Amino acid sequence: MLFGKFCLIRFAVTFRGRSLPLHQEVIQHESAQVSTRQLLPVLARVKGLLDALGIHDVRLLADRGFCDTELMDWLWACKWHYRIRIKSNLILADLQGQRLCKLNDIRLRPRETRCFHNVAITGQAFGPVHVAVARPTDVQEQWQVVSSEPTDLETFAEYGERFQIEEGFLDDKSGLHGLESSKLRDVTSLNRLVMVLALATLFLVTKGVQIVTEGKRRMVDAHWQRGLSYLKIGERAMRWALSRGLEVFTHLALPGGPDPEPLGKRKKKCSDPITLLEVGWTLVLRPLS
Repeated sequence: MLFGKFCLIRFAVTFRGRSLPLHQEVIQHESAQVSTRQLLPVLARVKGLLDALGIHDVRLLADRGFCDTELMDWLWACKWHYRIRIKSNLILADLQGQRLCKLNDIRLRPRETRCFHNVAITGQAFGPVHVAVARPTDVQEQWQVVSSEPTDLETFAEYGERFQIEEGFLDDKSGLHGLESSKLRDVTSLNRLVMVLALATLFLVTKGVQIVTEGKRRMVDAHWQRGLSYLKIGERAMRWALSRGLEVFTHLALPGGPDPEPLGKRKKKCSDPITLLEVGWTLVLRPLS
């Protein structure tokens, strides 16, 4: 939510611990809950973009606010895969519609995982889908994820990549760009602003990747292991280059493959139990909140 009056719908591609905005739209909407009717036109534009690029193998990650059978049916028609967190009061049934249980009736021991394959969900008996339920820590909260593909422990690692978008929202706010300091209060202007911030993010991450590839990372990040995000490395490198009148870019590209210099581990407590599971191009979505 922005200023209690607007909602930012964002689709992003995960890249080395961050999510890069792929397509986004600000709407005047006084809730972070966006209906599938509002979401599908935006999602259709994303599909058109990916189709034009020849990208058809897509896995969409989304929070439980997007657990909607109409959305999952649309994804199935597009031949996209998905990992979506679901609410604990959802009903599981077999493919004949015979009720099996409610998810909150399932009681797991700490670090126990249970998978249900080829089942149906909700009172509409939508399926077949696959569901994974886990209790990663000693707390009572359990995690439930619905998937278009058979589930196992790795399903939670795949879903866990969704949290990279939260880092992107932090960068947009207090982390770097200061979006919430904007005085803009109309949809058209806010859409232009978030487009500028998306381009800035792309440029800075590209610069950060370039600096690391050239072996110059410690020029702006003194840690023995990489301690800053590619965005922050790019921002520092950009300031350093501009202050000296140096060339900023030789090219604009983001390489695929594994991260050659993963972020060093930080000694801090993590409040999100899902990240205590081992976490493994993925599309993520959630309104800005």
